[in-house]
Amino acid sequence: MFSRILLVTIALVCITRGIAQNQTPEHLSGFMTTSGTYKFSPKWMAYAELQARSIEKFRTIDYYEVKGGAGYNINDNNQAFAGMGRYATYKEKSLTQEELRLWLQYTFSHYISRIDLDHRLRAEERFFHYPKTGEKVTDQRYRYRLSTTLPINKKRVVAQTFFVNAFDEVFFGPNANAFKRNRVYAGAGYQFNRNVGMTTGYLWQRELSPGGNRSLHFVQLAVNFVIDRWSAKDKRIFVPVAD
Repeated sequence: MFSRILLVTIALVCITRGIAQNQTPEHLSGFMTTSGTYKFSPKWMAYAELQARSIEKFRTIDYYEVKGGAGYNINDNNQAFAGMGRYATYKEKSLTQEELRLWLQYTFSHYISRIDLDHRLRAEERFFHYPKTGEKVTDQRYRYRLSTTLPINKKRVVAQTFFVNAFDEVFFGPNANAFKRNRVYAGAGYQFNRNVGMTTGYLWQRELSPGGNRSLHFVQLAVNFVIDRWSAKDKRIFVPVAD
């Protein structure tokens, strides 16, 4: 236990020093999420999510997401999903960018001992509108995410389970800057019962663009709600991560 605490402390010190030494001013931002999953048949589920971020200043919310969709469980390890959402960016309380996003995704899940691994592939069609100039732009993006969840006090994430989780996600696109973004997350959570869970952690996001690169550092907090009348009580509960 002491060695784990020491490793976490060293990692936090390195992150803090990296922020301080970077020539571009960087700071901690906020990343808050509330999600709901409703499994209305053994195979089909609906998902909705509300998200707010403070990017420029920690105490000022300047980015919102409202999204949702439907998923189909092919079997216990494979799921297909289709979704859409609205994404809004503000600067000095003024809307500067709107986005309508449509996507298709496939998720494959499996275990290595007690570690739960999820591989997610997503293809996105993005429609941008810039209210101040009236400009409209269409873009595409492709994403791959590998996430891991390790339960602490039980063999699987079920009711009353502490767990740690982490993921890495890469973003690609067809334009000149093919590699667009990388996200790395590490955190912990608690599944109170089969219906309510909570996670918190640190998310680092590196954005790459022809106009310049930047790093964002988020403190993430999420509350997840699930309604599932079809799964057995001892069946693994899926843990959503920052999206």
